This record gives sequence, structure tokens and C-alpha cells, in this order.
Amino acid sequence: MPWFCPLPWKTIACEIDLRPGGRFHTVMQSPEGQSFPNSGCYLEVIENTRLTWSNAVAPGFRPASAPEGGFAMTAFIELADHNGGTKYTATVLHENMAAHAQHAAMGFEQGWGKALDQLVAYAKEKLR
Repeated sequence: MPWFCPLPWKTIACEIDLRPGGRFHTVMQSPEGQSFPNSGCYLEVIENTRLTWSNAVAPGFRPASAPEGGFAMTAFIELADHNGGTKYTATVLHENMAAHAQHAAMGFEQGWGKALDQLVAYAKEKLR
């Protein structure tokens, strides 16, 4: 929760059942106090390699009736060894171009980058 969404936004609730078919649920809060829930299902969990989830699928791989947030998406985080460090690749697939445009207008590309920077800082702090 301390790093998941870009400051000054906050993650105010988080539930993670990190296994294929498991539920993820987060609630992000804007600086103005508005809440934005997002729920879905983990599709693939390969330790230290790949994490795939979608809000178009409910926990247990059940079809989701209507994705929260207004559009369906599937996301992949891939990790690979790279020059003594880790290469992080994030990919998001949207249901259509309108959904991609809506997500882009929300600032997701910059936001995901900022959240990753926050994760790195958080990890470094915890490793001290």
C-alpha cells in the first residue's frame, strides 16, 4: 500500500490472494478524497518472472459482469536478469482503443512509472 499508486494518491485498501484464480482488490484515493476501487483476478503467477492479472475476470476465473473503473484490461509484469540488476517490463492490454485512450487520459503510463520508482525507494529503505 505505501508504494502502489503514485503520490499524492494513496492506496487505502488492498486485498491480494497471490495465486492463479486469486482475487486482487485495491481502492485508490485521490488527493481530493474520492475513492476508486479496482478488482480482478490473477491469471498467472510465476515467482520472480511474471505476474498477469485482469479486471475482466473475477476470482476463480469467473467472467466479470462489468469491470470496475469503466474498462476491461489485462496487465503483465515481467522480470528478467539484466546487467546485474532486474529488467522490469509492464504491458497493459485494453479491450479496445477507447479503453486505451481512457486509461491513458488517467495518466496510467506516468503513474505506473512513478509507482515503480516508489517501490524501488521503499525496497531500498526496508533493506537498510
